[in-house]
This record gives sequence, C-alpha cells and structure tokens, in this order.
Amino acid sequence: MAIHEECGVFGMISPEPGDAARLVYYGLYALQHRGQESCGIVVGDDGIFFSHKDIGLVSDVFTPPILSSFPEGTMAVGHVRYATMGAGSRTNCQPIEVNHVKGRMAIAHNGNLSNAAELRRDLELSGAIFHTTSDTETIAYIVTRERLRTPSIECALSAAMHQFEGAYSLVLMSPQKLILARDPRGFRPLCYGRTADGTVVAASESCALTAVGASLVRDVDPGEILVFRSEGGEVRQTSIREHCGKAPRRFCVFETIYFARPDSVLDGVSIHRARRTAGRILAAAHPADADVVIGVPDSGLDAALGFSEASRIPYGIGLIKNKYIGRTFISPGQDKRIDQVKIKLAVVEDTVRDKRVVLLDDSIVRGTTSGRIVRLLREAGAREVHMRVSAPPFLNPCYYGTDIDSRDNLIACGRTEEEIARIIGAESLGYLPPDRLPELGGDGICTACFTGDYPTAIPADTRKDRFEAKISRKEERP
Repeated sequence: MAIHEECGVFGMISPEPGDAARLVYYGLYALQHRGQESCGIVVGDDGIFFSHKDIGLVSDVFTPPILSSFPEGTMAVGHVRYATMGAGSRTNCQPIEVNHVKGRMAIAHNGNLSNAAELRRDLELSGAIFHTTSDTETIAYIVTRERLRTPSIECALSAAMHQFEGAYSLVLMSPQKLILARDPRGFRPLCYGRTADGTVVAASESCALTAVGASLVRDVDPGEILVFRSEGGEVRQTSIREHCGKAPRRFCVFETIYFARPDSVLDGVSIHRARRTAGRILAAAHPADADVVIGVPDSGLDAALGFSEASRIPYGIGLIKNKYIGRTFISPGQDKRIDQVKIKLAVVEDTVRDKRVVLLDDSIVRGTTSGRIVRLLREAGAREVHMRVSAPPFLNPCYYGTDIDSRDNLIACGRTEEEIARIIGAESLGYLPPDRLPELGGDGICTACFTGDYPTAIPADTRKDRFEAKISRKEERP
C-alpha cells in the first residue's frame, strides 16, 4: 500500500485566442506526479466548450491528433487525477462540465470534502441525479443551484463555500470567466502567475507555471475567490475575500513532505529546502554509524541530502527509479516470481556493497514496500540498513485528500519503532518527531494523519460510495 497523490488542477485565460489546449497540456505534464490515473482538458472558445478526458497519463491521453482537434480559445482548464473519492473510471474524469439554465461551467477540483456524503444525500433526497461518484460533482451541483439565485457565478461559488467542509482548491471556467477558489483553511495549494503576453495561468504548484513560461504572482489565499475576465484584450481581476481569515490556516504538511515536486514553492515554502531540513532534523534526532546515505526516489532524495550534510556521512546514489512506468504498467498478478519493486527500483551495487547504509524515505504505510527495498539493498551487498523517515508515523486516516482511509493497514499503529524495524528487516528505524513538523511547513499546518488533531469534525459516514460496493458487500445505510 502506497500513499497516492490526490489531484492537480490547471487553468488559463488569455487576452487573445491561441493554442489553449497545448498550454494546458504542458501544465498538466508538469503536474503528472499529482495524479497518474486520468486526465482531462476543457477549452472555451467564445462560449463553446470543447473537451477530452480519459484514463491514462497525459502523454497517452493527449496524442498529437487529439491536441490538434481542439480549437483555438482564450480559456481552458485541466486536471490530473488520482481517486481518493470516486472510483477510477472514465466517468469520474475531470474537469466536470455542467450545462444549466444560466450557462455552462467546467470545474476541476483538488482535495476532498469531508462532508461530501451528507451533502450528496441531501441533494439526492431533493431529486438530484448524479452521473459520477466523485465529490467534485457535488461541488458542481451546489454551485449550479446557487447560481439560480445569485447575480454571478462567483457569488454562487461564495454561497456554496459556506456549505462545504474540508479541502478544495478549485479552477472553474464559465463562458467568460476563469475563477480560482481555495477553502478557508487552505489545505491544498493553488497559485497563479502571468506569461509575457499577459496570459493568466493557475496551477496546483508553481512548477507548472515555470513549465509554461509564467512567472509566479502569488498563492491564492485560504478562503479567497479570484475572478479573471478577458475584456478588450486585457485580463482583469477581481476578488471576493468574504471567507478569508474565517478559519485557522491548516496547510497539509504532507504536501511538503511528499506530494509536491521539489522545485515547487507552496505558500512561500521551498519544497526542496523543507525536505533537506527534514533530513537534518533526522540526523540530529536519530543518528547512525554508517558509511553512506541514500534516498528513495523521488521525495526521499532531498531528505537524504540534508541528512548527509548534517551527519557528514557521504551522500550516494543508491537507488535508481524506472521513470517509464505509468499506471498502465501490467501487474504480474499472482506470479510470485516477479517482484514489482525490482521493476520500479534498481540498486546501484557499487554504492552500497559492503557498506552500512542510511536509507531515507518519505513515509512508511503498510511496510511491505519498505521491507522489499531493504531486502534489495541486502541482496546488493549492504552490511547494515538504517531506515530514516522524513515524516512521523501514520496513525490516523485522512479526510482531506490523502489516500489513507483506515487505520487497519497502518504498520505504526500499536507497534514501536524497534518492532517495525524488525518487520521491515532494518537494523534501526527513526521517524521525524511530530513536534518538528512546523519547521517544514511553517505555522498553521494540518498534521491530523500523524497526531489525530483534526481541524474539522470527523465525518459521520466514511464509507465509500454505495454505487462502488458489490451487493454482497454492502452495509446497511442510514
């Protein structure tokens, strides 16, 4: 069991029509690490929407003929997805499009509503019909309903936000506006920038802005709604700040530890620098007598560098990741002769042979993958393996977009570090101390998956959607 990314969103609006789909394609390519399950693009051309969505990686879904089929446009939104709520089917691909009495809307969402089940149930009891099992459709439905009684789409979104609980960073496109919104606690990142020709570009991470030649302007504030219009060849901006400061900031610290790309800057925090800091903290909190420090690609590499700098133990390249494995990789299934970890990771034997190795990784969930990596190092000749983890132990489920929905398979629940080290086959194990987390993400971080300190009420109904359960496995629902 691995921790999976939740989603990545991207949007753009330009003063003049252009190849909007290709710009979004490059942006989504830079955000591919946030979701490898499905992707989609919707282009707005003078009020007409053109879209393509499918299961697969960005480069597989958007082939040259598909990209060429899009018209020129002034606006577009895109999405890469890994499902935390809603099955991984084509039906749940985003952006979600809505046609209603006051116009059209396309919406891309990163995060997870903690009250999605209650909201959806209320909508269904009032006659709403859903086509997907994603909470993004619930967001779209409520925004559309509010649009019938408000003067603008941004006012409708503002009214809808009073009903949402949990994590949501949104990029929304109407026929004439590109709208950005972030939940009042700022769980998930969202920023925007501008290109030299005045195009406004929004993305989950700043690395996607850099990829399309845009300069970062700023992060969207928690609770803020930004509206961009393309009028008279000039992109204009307004803001609804009604929700800003209404709740304490709670940025997901696991974005810093694992989700984000090292070259991104989120809410003013350099991800590369934060991960190196985690490595330095681990070197002081859990020192080891060793000959070389290595990291598990990709998010363990920066922490390994920090551990090496603080401990003065040489840093080495000990593991190589196969960069050509996507979610379409064919699993060997029941063939026990094939170890999938060996397909995805290779050991540089010259680095670890006859060495005492410090191994840095971002997390341990169930422990299976960590045990296999330790075994690979021993097979390559490592004399000792001391594992260090740049996150505290996972002890609690997450309701805000990280794919941890139960304590059942978390290896750290009810076990000491010494017991876990024996299970994974390491000489020693050290986790990042929970009280040092603010040094990575600043003040106002969410640490619920580590500490159990939830910033919102725990959902009453945490079961997966009933339409995704077999009849024989369904529980009686209220």
